[in-house]
Amino acid sequence: MADVESSKVEMPDFVDPGGYGEVSGQMAMPGAVGKTEAEEYNTLDEPVRETIMRDLRAVGTKFYHVLYPKEKKALLKEWDLWGPLILCTFIAMMVQGTQEVDKQDGGPEFAQVFVIVWLGAAVVTMNTKLLGGTISFFQSVCVLGYCLLPSCLSLILCRLILIAHQNRILFLLRFIVTCIGFAWATFAAMVFLGDSQPSSRKSLAVYPIFLFYFIISWLIISHSNV
Repeated sequence: MADVESSKVEMPDFVDPGGYGEVSGQMAMPGAVGKTEAEEYNTLDEPVRETIMRDLRAVGTKFYHVLYPKEKKALLKEWDLWGPLILCTFIAMMVQGTQEVDKQDGGPEFAQVFVIVWLGAAVVTMNTKLLGGTISFFQSVCVLGYCLLPSCLSLILCRLILIAHQNRILFLLRFIVTCIGFAWATFAAMVFLGDSQPSSRKSLAVYPIFLFYFIISWLIISHSNV
């Protein structure tokens, strides 16, 4: 037994705890990184009222950029169709039933305005894409729809003028107001859509836009009768 005990070999301590330095860290749950940023953009849990107010503020901001078309990319950053839908519905409601022919209720006129606005915007957008435009289909429809705001304002002024007894002077005033709305709408649309067209084809892109707002202005001047 003594021989066995004397044959035991003492193993040196090869592990030096101080040779590894200090290890420190923080335990985190998977997916917790960036949770604060994600919560800021999560709109699924927000109240309906806040969602509506946020959308209304966005629409109002785009209306402002149409009235003061300075920032060319303002309507292209986050497109939506709420503004065009509101303006199209407003124009259709204002011009429907203004001229009763054969005792009709004017219902088809409401549908006609919708078809003219949306189909016209789609045709102009397709022309823009075929000419090599760099914006998407819905971005172009958004711009064309929001730029109906000057025409809507001219429609409101025409309806106010129609309250008085009509004569040639008042008709001329309505004509001038409608022309201003038409020119304003066309100019605003070209500010937002001009840079998306090749420089050699801008003239081909302007004509359909000009024709689109001309037809809307013609509806306003010809159907705004009390």
